[in-house]
Amino acid sequence: MLKFIRLTFVGLGLFIAFSQFSCSSKAEKRVEQIPQDTIVPVKEPVLKYGLPVDSFDVEYGKVRNNQYLSQILNEKGVSMVTIDKIARKSRSIFDVRKIKSGEPYAIFSSRDSVPTAKYFVYENSAVDYTVFELFDTLGIIQGSKEVRTEMRTAQGVVETSLWNSMVDNGQDPMLALELSDIFAWTIDFFAIQQGDRFRVIYDEMFVDSVPIGIGEIYAVQFDHYGEENYAFLFDQDDRLDYFDDKGQSLRKAFLKAPLQFSRISSRFSKSRMHPVLRIRRPHQGVDYAAAKGTPVMSIGDGTVIARAYQKNGGGNYVKIKHNSVYTTTYMHLSGFGKGVSTGARVKQGQVIGYVGATGIATGPHLDFRVQKNGSYVDPLTVKAPPVEPVKEENMERYVVLRDSMMNELQKIKWAEDLDVLVSK
Repeated sequence: MLKFIRLTFVGLGLFIAFSQFSCSSKAEKRVEQIPQDTIVPVKEPVLKYGLPVDSFDVEYGKVRNNQYLSQILNEKGVSMVTIDKIARKSRSIFDVRKIKSGEPYAIFSSRDSVPTAKYFVYENSAVDYTVFELFDTLGIIQGSKEVRTEMRTAQGVVETSLWNSMVDNGQDPMLALELSDIFAWTIDFFAIQQGDRFRVIYDEMFVDSVPIGIGEIYAVQFDHYGEENYAFLFDQDDRLDYFDDKGQSLRKAFLKAPLQFSRISSRFSKSRMHPVLRIRRPHQGVDYAAAKGTPVMSIGDGTVIARAYQKNGGGNYVKIKHNSVYTTTYMHLSGFGKGVSTGARVKQGQVIGYVGATGIATGPHLDFRVQKNGSYVDPLTVKAPPVEPVKEENMERYVVLRDSMMNELQKIKWAEDLDVLVSK
């Protein structure tokens, strides 16, 4: 009897196994019989500003002169009541009164027989944008586009100016400003001469394949008056800074000049013919000719000891005491920087005023003066001591980075070397 039961269970197991195999085989055959061209892949939605553009009609535009958000939206059928609610609700996120002419925007509308505006997107910058929902809760969302960076190299020889050299070589001219900032303490960029040259390794930033600016600059060689000047970006004590090939910091106590990209119209002199008074008298500073309104920066940290108007020629001026040795004066200003008042502390590079022609002047310029121990000295000859170099415990790591970057710089061929190779 037990043997019969065991045989019964074995038979039943075989029957079930065969049935499962048979069903599985039929299922596989059914799957195999489905034509491959009938399988439709799931299409990923195309997103812009986080919104599926395929689901809307999208209209792109730019804010016109004297155009407000209310005008843009009202033209698209959005009621003034809704616009008012959006304006009041968005104040803590983005003040719609700050919408500027020339900035791009996009309107996402439904694809109904009567299209309805659903979203308004304003681009605050090349990266940041604000999305305004035009329905239900009237939400306001801020977002950022993905920024992609690519490492670049560049080289050039100065013919007329560093800026023009960048343009002539098809490079972002803003790179010139970045280099002037890096070498602000060591190279007088107002004295750049023909034949000076540079090569640099840096990041360029892109949004939607459009270049939007310069990222990190990793290494630079700038030959000025035949002297090689190097800058290498190095992380010391969790702070990125630039050091030369010997590990000395490129930051010093003072900037080389109090404004960017101008020209020297008059130098320090013990006997200069005054352009207005037509008499000879000492000129105890350097005149930088620049457009009215050009920002003027403090060349170092210090305390404002005077912000006033000089009746006998200097016009609006700011005087800053940096330490027990140096004091600087900035004259003929058209206006003063925010927060600049007598007794205020200012930082190196802080805007303390704007170029003007107040006082006795033939045109807009900055009269910049430096006093050392109470006596006027030529600002162009002031040498400031360097700040902390690469520390001894970090030197081995720095040397590895420096040598690696130096090797990469040497791979960037100068234009004249490339010309020789081509001619051969």
